[in-house]
Amino acid sequence: MKTRIKIILVLFGLFWIILISRLYYLSIKSNRYYEELALQNVIKTEYLLPNRGEIRDINNTLLAVSKLGFSISLKAHLSRKKKVALNENLKIIKSYFPKLNIEKLKSKYLKNDSPYNHKPIKLVSFIPYDEMILHIVKLAKYEDIVIKPSSKRFYPNATTVSHIVGYVSKANERDIKEDEVVKMTSVAGKIGIEKQYNKILEGEPGKRILKVTASNKPIEALFESRPKSKNITLTIDMRVQKYIESLFKGKSGAVIVMNAKNGAILAAGSYPTYNINHFVEGISHKEWNEMINNLDHPFTNKFTRGLYPPGSATKPAVALSFLNSRLIDKNEEFLCTGEMEVGKRKFRCWKQKGHGLTDMKKAIKESCDVYFYKGGLRVGIDKIATDLKRYGFEKKTGIDLPGEFIGTVPNRNWKVEKFGQSWYKGETLNTVIGQGNFLVTPIQIALFTASVATGKEPVPHFLKKVDEKTIKFETKEIFNDFEKKELPYIRESMFEVCNRPFGTAYKYNISAVTMAGKTGTSQVIGIPQQEKERMSENELKFYQKSHAWFTTFAPYEDPKYVVTVLIEHGGHGGAAAGEIVSKIYNKLVKIGYIDKKFVKNEWFLDSLDKNKTLKTVPTLD
Repeated sequence: MKTRIKIILVLFGLFWIILISRLYYLSIKSNRYYEELALQNVIKTEYLLPNRGEIRDINNTLLAVSKLGFSISLKAHLSRKKKVALNENLKIIKSYFPKLNIEKLKSKYLKNDSPYNHKPIKLVSFIPYDEMILHIVKLAKYEDIVIKPSSKRFYPNATTVSHIVGYVSKANERDIKEDEVVKMTSVAGKIGIEKQYNKILEGEPGKRILKVTASNKPIEALFESRPKSKNITLTIDMRVQKYIESLFKGKSGAVIVMNAKNGAILAAGSYPTYNINHFVEGISHKEWNEMINNLDHPFTNKFTRGLYPPGSATKPAVALSFLNSRLIDKNEEFLCTGEMEVGKRKFRCWKQKGHGLTDMKKAIKESCDVYFYKGGLRVGIDKIATDLKRYGFEKKTGIDLPGEFIGTVPNRNWKVEKFGQSWYKGETLNTVIGQGNFLVTPIQIALFTASVATGKEPVPHFLKKVDEKTIKFETKEIFNDFEKKELPYIRESMFEVCNRPFGTAYKYNISAVTMAGKTGTSQVIGIPQQEKERMSENELKFYQKSHAWFTTFAPYEDPKYVVTVLIEHGGHGGAAAGEIVSKIYNKLVKIGYIDKKFVKNEWFLDSLDKNKTLKTVPTLD
């Protein structure tokens, strides 16, 4: 009996202990939690979105701006309150903006009208300010219609800078995961500068903390911080950019105009272009299909993502590797008879009768293939490929645009890894004249040209300033001491290409300043050996013609600018691009980027005086 009483007393005691413990937890320990929960019911946090920053050129010409306007939303659950509420509000909106499609708006509303969503549902992202301001007072009297400030990205020079500036569009899931501001704005940079500097351009959101009633009506503002926008200035000059666009009318290819000393890009283009404004709200399937099926690939940024055999444009780089090997002296001569036989195959020079005895300078000036065939076999592909990679090929240049391609410098290891096959001598011959599997981008060619001109490798870039803060980019050493001593010789050889009889660009050079450079012709298709002698570029169909290269630096006396041009299916480099390159340098003189003291033609100076051209230009230093 006593044992039973003890058990009952113990159970009774445990019951009260548990009851008291629970009461303590609910009344004291959980007090802070429920206080915070209650506070959340009366405190509302709103984020204030910044306007996306502007993009301007070096002269403050607008390249990208957010136009101000308004969005239209409807309060949630209208279709659940009464059947006609949604339709009535849609008709009201339509009466003020007749161009809107009611059925599409209704479908969008019903898709987002969840029982768990209590926020207004946005139906129209953007109505221009001028259109909305006429009706905003009248629309404000409808309690279910919510009008809020909005913005839309606009590109005043939509086609001219399409491959540089890029565009913004609706954010995808990956964009939202990676960026909190994008999660709020639902907009992200997709390509070009808009994507590269999205974090800067999107700015910093502000915050407003309000005390509200149970019905969500504001009572008091407890805290507010304003959003911050950041603008960027690019190194490009729209005067040069537009002029180049006019030179490339009807042509396909790429061009880069770059400060050789610091890598600031004054102009760059990939042609044909396209209208980036079409992508802001989403491009139609028809427009997209037309673009991607265009054989000239307008959507591809060719100066960073176009891969081409460089042809003879890389012969100065190969020649420098020859010298660095110490196996070839620059004064040594090789006999060019117009062809060279390796195994059972004949490797021809572009000049059918040959160049005769040829040293390195003549080989670069006249672009003798046989000289490079013989030099390549002596030095070997492994040494040449190693040097070419150190000179900037098969690696990113560091240009501030997303998705840059690196190309290919073929060699023994590359072929084994890619194809599981051994290397042949004929592949060395193809590589040293820039053909075969050797692939580069135009920006790599431009960067190597800048490195030869100045002795150092800059970082190609478009960004000049964030707000008023100037951004600096470093240069680096890529040449060894021996190569640095030989660079003047390579520059002299490139000078002769443009300024001496038999130079491959000599006949096409109409530049007012002295330039140095190298032409190149890269084959698109292989031509059977038995037809090679009687088949010229003019006999080929357009898309079978070779690509034309011409990469240069000027003024030769004090190199400051690099101009590199690639014309797809243009044929001979000098013939296709010589005039374009010359005209670009003449434009740089007229605007004032190149000092008139470097002008070699008196008639050109006279024309400058008559035209009263600008005496000063923005600095790219």
